[in-house]
Amino acid sequence: MNALVNVRGEYSLIPPEKTTDITLFKNYKFMMALVFSGLFHSLSLILILVAVYQFIATVFQSDVEIISAAIKSINTLIISLAMFELGVGVSKEYATNAGHENVFFNFRRTITRFVGTVCIALVLESLIMIIKYSQLDLAGNLYYPVGILVGGSLLLCSLGVFLWLTQGHTE
Repeated sequence: MNALVNVRGEYSLIPPEKTTDITLFKNYKFMMALVFSGLFHSLSLILILVAVYQFIATVFQSDVEIISAAIKSINTLIISLAMFELGVGVSKEYATNAGHENVFFNFRRTITRFVGTVCIALVLESLIMIIKYSQLDLAGNLYYPVGILVGGSLLLCSLGVFLWLTQGHTE
């Protein structure tokens, strides 16, 4: 039998010196995941505070409409939501000790989460631009938000094709 016995009396095909390398890599991966997750969550919190400050500061100015202040704040909050979702994704993918070490499974899950977040941000941004341009009577500029909306739709359709083509590779 080619199995080696480790300190705990368990059988393993990996020599003890290699398990130390694997443990160091997992610890490094865990630490970097915590750093980046914390960074994205901190940026999200800062953006939330900036959005609240922007809204309050522009509401108390007499020459600015409340609707434009709300639109600017919502734009900032959408970016904050994307940052928060990115932090959650990094935390879930790299900081947890999940039993799934299948590369295809992890890749599909990460791509799906990221592209889904990008699609949501694109759609919300284009809807806000449509509202803003319609309020400012800039109907000629509606090509830009419609283009963003079509691009987000194509990205979502491409994600569906990707998931359909890779559905058998997760086992």
